[in-house]
Amino acid sequence: MKTVLVTRPKDQAGSLIAALSKFNLGCELFPTIEIAAVPGWSLPGLSGYAGIFFTSVNSVNYLCTPLQKDFPEFAREINKLKVFAVGVKTAKALAKFNISTEELPSQAYATDLMAMIKPEEIQNNKFLFIRGTLSLGIIPAEISKHGGLCDEITVYENKIATPPPDELVRIKSLLEQGKIDCIVFTSPSTAINFFQLLNIQSLPEKTKVASIGTTTSGALTDMNIATDIMPDYSTSEGLAEAIANSLY
Repeated sequence: MKTVLVTRPKDQAGSLIAALSKFNLGCELFPTIEIAAVPGWSLPGLSGYAGIFFTSVNSVNYLCTPLQKDFPEFAREINKLKVFAVGVKTAKALAKFNISTEELPSQAYATDLMAMIKPEEIQNNKFLFIRGTLSLGIIPAEISKHGGLCDEITVYENKIATPPPDELVRIKSLLEQGKIDCIVFTSPSTAINFFQLLNIQSLPEKTKVASIGTTTSGALTDMNIATDIMPDYSTSEGLAEAIANSLY
């Protein structure tokens, strides 16, 4: 059985591990990031906004879960706006809070989402962008480029994980012994943190690198790490299938 190292947080790795297991792929879980709520934010009055953007499941959950508790009518108010989601998983997360979305892009990238919106829909309008601490800022930049205004609300932070020393030794040993056939990265931070935590600059020649998409692959390229596997569509299922096709 081939073994894949998964670097997602434990509570968010289930769908990918399940997808990999369908292809008879074993998994080692080594989270390199931790996600936590950012305190102190508040949702402004929405009447002056034309739309709201969500680019991850985390942005949905860390905004909507506290609002659902303190402001039960929040979904009705958000649905008065155009709600933009970067991909299927984000749209499904919004649907759990009874929030409907505009048409989704064919690829789950912020650039593809913004390309679908006509410049005249942005010009002279104001938008909300729900983000984490490591957002690349693509959406606010595009809104500004087309003459719109964008307010940003940071609702979660992305921190480097703190695995115990013996876990670092174990993972490093598995790599050195050739027992990891593929490492999968699902965001730039999972990749950057992986190499920082293990204090390495390269990987064994036979270990393949899988990336969820072009942004993550770009971060790997910046570290002189080549991407061997990238799915056609950035989902757990698509990623697992691409890995299986490459390893078997």
